[in-house]
Amino acid sequence: MHATSRTLARTLTAVALAALACVVAGESRAANPLELNFWLSGPRYDAVVPLCDEPAPLMKIQDRFGQKEYRFWNSDLKIVGFDRLHEVSFMPWASGTIPRRFCSGRVLTNDGHYRTIHYSIAEDTGMIGSTFGVEWCVVGLDRNWAFNPSCKMARP
Repeated sequence: MHATSRTLARTLTAVALAALACVVAGESRAANPLELNFWLSGPRYDAVVPLCDEPAPLMKIQDRFGQKEYRFWNSDLKIVGFDRLHEVSFMPWASGTIPRRFCSGRVLTNDGHYRTIHYSIAEDTGMIGSTFGVEWCVVGLDRNWAFNPSCKMARP
């Protein structure tokens, strides 16, 4: 029983050290005098948003499109390729809003059809604000009408 207590103590010590290392390793910035007590300025955006044809946002769209089709529509439809991708607009709204890059192009689905896609890539809107987020709409496959009519609401 005494050996078990030592093992537990070592495990807890290791977990505490790992947590401390994570806290210390993270980059931090001290609050300025206005932020200390009575005024918070809100998020600071750097307008660092991936380009329309970068692989990371396209892979998110591809993966999530397949998941959505399978889970909610009982369909095996998948995106197998992207074509004619271009930027439509970057930060089209007032300053201080979340930086977004609006893009359009075509997708090739595994049924052999090319379809128009409209998507936006936004800074810090991904998982818990730690990365970019992507919203998209494939014209003709907006089955729940989230961006209706004809994906118009996915454009700027």
